[in-house]
Amino acid sequence: MSNPLSPSVQKVQEALKVLGFSNEVMELQSTTRTSAEAAQAVGCSVGQIAKSIIFRAEKTDKPILVIASGSNRVNEKRIESFISEPLGKADADYVRKHTGFVIGGVPPLGHLERLQIFIDEDLLRYEEIWAAAGSPYAVFKLTPSDLIKMTGGRVVSIK
Repeated sequence: MSNPLSPSVQKVQEALKVLGFSNEVMELQSTTRTSAEAAQAVGCSVGQIAKSIIFRAEKTDKPILVIASGSNRVNEKRIESFISEPLGKADADYVRKHTGFVIGGVPPLGHLERLQIFIDEDLLRYEEIWAAAGSPYAVFKLTPSDLIKMTGGRVVSIK
């Protein structure tokens, strides 16, 4: 890494290190804001992108993180059945307040507070996957097993 990482991306690199992972965060010239952009930037399939989507539990106002395969849409009713309350949309301010990151760059770890996390079972089909790393221009490569270990997330069908 010749150039220093931006502060939010460095925060993800440090969170990985603290948890004992040696994954290297990469900042890119092209945007990785969407799954398609990220897949194109790193040369993988859209399904290999582990997209982090923050929802808001409507009754408790708690943030819920769903880490979905880039090719899947989240069935919100299914997630509601896991948390026993309706899901609401999380706007940009809510996402930043609870995670410390902007939409399009939310990583699976390193958040400001502990989140309830659900991991799309379809990500387990791949040997390697890619996740956002703190900005819409940063990603890191990992395995599905590492994703489960680093997040403590519950693997479920999100479709």
